[in-house]
Amino acid sequence: MQTKTGIDLYTWSTPNGRKVSILLEELGLPYRVFPVDITKNQQHDPDFIALSPNNKIPAIVDHDVGISLMESGAILMYLASKTGLLISETGSKNYWQEMQWLMFQMGGIGPMLGQTHHFVKFNPGQSAYAEQRYCQENRRLYGVLDRRLQGRKYLCDSYSIVDIATWPWVSRFEWQQMDLEQFPHLMAWYLRIACRPAVKRGYGVPVDLPVPLP
Repeated sequence: MQTKTGIDLYTWSTPNGRKVSILLEELGLPYRVFPVDITKNQQHDPDFIALSPNNKIPAIVDHDVGISLMESGAILMYLASKTGLLISETGSKNYWQEMQWLMFQMGGIGPMLGQTHHFVKFNPGQSAYAEQRYCQENRRLYGVLDRRLQGRKYLCDSYSIVDIATWPWVSRFEWQQMDLEQFPHLMAWYLRIACRPAVKRGYGVPVDLPVPLP
């Protein structure tokens, strides 16, 4: 029996899934894609839950070291640390800056923009209060990013997993009914990353879709 090597990626075309496929493309790591179609509830299949107990994509298996991981933030940190790329030296000042903004994405950008998708994109007219609440928070968070990016090319000192974690959520600006032109520093950052070949390739995993442009 041939021993498996390399990385298996279980994913779908969501912001969290695209974080990992974009990073894998940026790092140049070989990987195999296993689509988990959440529109067909495949994330509830027992075999997938064995890899991702929270039945959420993405998940990876790194056969080279015998580890499986769920949670996109943990996967980004693992892959960057594995290669020593797109993450600063552990414990350094830059590392903690990156961790600060990565946690901002995990605890703020992802959950709040996800709620905007739920109420504004998929369930409009069901709750005026929820639509107003999450649209306002969406706008506030875009403002935080816009101010952070004033005079900066990237969210931290250089292009890193922080940008890769955040960018796919901003790529759904249309779902959020957000006008990027109102956030010029954020829009410049968005377009700067959107033109990267690895980002274009990773965005098309596992469903080949073009990167949206404002």
